[in-house]
Amino acid sequence: MTGGGGDAALRVEPVRDRRALVRFLEMPKALYADDPNWVPPLLFERLHHLDVRKNPYFDHAEAAYWVACRDGRLVGRISAQADRAHLDLHDAATGHFGFLEAEDDPDVFRILLATAEDWLRQRNLTRALGPFSLSINDESGLLIEGFETPPYLMMGHARPYYAHRLEQQGYTKAKDLIAYAYDLSTEPPATIRAFVDKAKAENDLRFRPMDKSRFGAELAMVVEIFNDAWSGNWGFLPFSEPEMRYLANNLKPLLRADDVAIAEIGGKPVAMAVSLPNVNEAIADLGGRLLPFGWAKLIWRLKVRGTKSARMPLMGVRRQYQGSPLTAALMIGVLDLIRVSHRARGTERSELSWILEDNRPTRRLIEKFGGRAYKTYRVYEKDLS
Repeated sequence: MTGGGGDAALRVEPVRDRRALVRFLEMPKALYADDPNWVPPLLFERLHHLDVRKNPYFDHAEAAYWVACRDGRLVGRISAQADRAHLDLHDAATGHFGFLEAEDDPDVFRILLATAEDWLRQRNLTRALGPFSLSINDESGLLIEGFETPPYLMMGHARPYYAHRLEQQGYTKAKDLIAYAYDLSTEPPATIRAFVDKAKAENDLRFRPMDKSRFGAELAMVVEIFNDAWSGNWGFLPFSEPEMRYLANNLKPLLRADDVAIAEIGGKPVAMAVSLPNVNEAIADLGGRLLPFGWAKLIWRLKVRGTKSARMPLMGVRRQYQGSPLTAALMIGVLDLIRVSHRARGTERSELSWILEDNRPTRRLIEKFGGRAYKTYRVYEKDLS
């Protein structure tokens, strides 16, 4: 496919094989060569994630990928996804786009987005939503505020002009996702501690770390709470059983017992929070490759030295307790259990991400706890009918 407007040298090429997929994944390296805050993702991990034989996302979805070239040089990339699970749950003819990267050229954005949109229309989808790479449970939204610091694990980075170029092509805001920075040396106020202690005494409430000897069962319970707690949220997509196993296999090497906090009432798990070491901190200087010495560096940094930063991607309270006086106590309790354990091992800072912009109760609680909103990711939409 060639671009219009007299720019016949601009072409979009589909990704059809592994070699082309590697080019697709490595395309941003040149784009961010002068940006100290971009973190090259690990190539082997991205290839695994996009492998239809390995990632159970593809049990209910299909995806296509393209690169934009000018005179043989890569100048952009994009994906398009059609997710039956999303369509079944939300009853809307909505497709997704993602992996959007491009030089600051309106023609490049135009031809990439038009290609993805045509692919979605061919599948009778009349709304484009994204970026999601691949789904809302992966890397979500376009960074529009907070360019001055590197992204945390599974969070995106972008050039400041991306938002303007998307909007030029008719995309408008669907929802903003907020990331919070949190200094782990910040102690909760005495009034908050007293509030949690009172809730514990009155409700047979206790907080505990994960029992890693029962890793599979514990993670299944965490996913069950997540699927229940988030089921009413905008864009929610539950984890399936295969996706849960995929998640378990990916997380087991990273997780320590106290990276997961569980709240129980009368012995029944009712809330959870999960924190992960910020792998981006450990891989920032590896260039996306683990050979010849990257493996040793990564293992030493994660398992011996440890990271100074962590990300909390999951937190949830079962729906039956949401909106009750216990909600705040449950959330504060799991947050603080993780804060204390991470602080003891030398972690200095954390990102709590992401939170829907209109989830005011959770945002207020995080802010009372000491969190500071510092990055905004925007999900865009466009009517394709």
